[in-house]
Amino acid sequence: ISRSIGDAYLKKVEFNREPLLPKFRLPEPFHKPILLAEPTVSVQRLYPEDQFLIFASDGLWEHLSNQEAVDIVHNCPRNGVARKLVKAALHEAAKKREMRYSDLKKIDRGVRRHFHDDITVIILFLDSYLISRSSWDGPLISVRGGAGICGSANT
Repeated sequence: ISRSIGDAYLKKVEFNREPLLPKFRLPEPFHKPILLAEPTVSVQRLYPEDQFLIFASDGLWEHLSNQEAVDIVHNCPRNGVARKLVKAALHEAAKKREMRYSDLKKIDRGVRRHFHDDITVIILFLDSYLISRSSWDGPLISVRGGAGICGSANT
C-alpha cells in the first residue's frame, strides 16, 4: 500500500507552482521534501481465523475507530463494503461539522477538502479455507515500492 498518494507539491518543488491553485502552493520554495512517500512497513502474523485486512488512508481513521471499521466490514456484504466504510466516515465528518451527509455530498470536491481529508479504502478478504495446505509450500512473492515488479521475498 502506498503512503501519501498525491500531494506532489509537498514532495517536489517543481510541483509547487501553476497550474496548482494558489491556496495549495507553499509561499516559499523548499529544498527538502515536506512530505515523504516512504512507507511504514510492519509485519503482522495472520491466523486462520483472521477474515480480512483493512488498508485505509488517514482520512478514514480520522472519523472511524478500528472497531467501528471492523464492525462495518464484518456485518456488511463484501460487495461494496469499502464504499460503506467511506460513507460511514463521511457521515461522521458531516456530523462533526453539524451538517447532514446529503449537504456534504453537494459541496464541490475541491471545496470539500476543507471538510474532510481524502479517503482511500481497500479491503483484503482472507479466505484461508479456500487454500489447501499444500499450496503454502510455494515461494513467497513480494511487491515492493508499488512499482509492480514481483520477485521472491528474499530480494
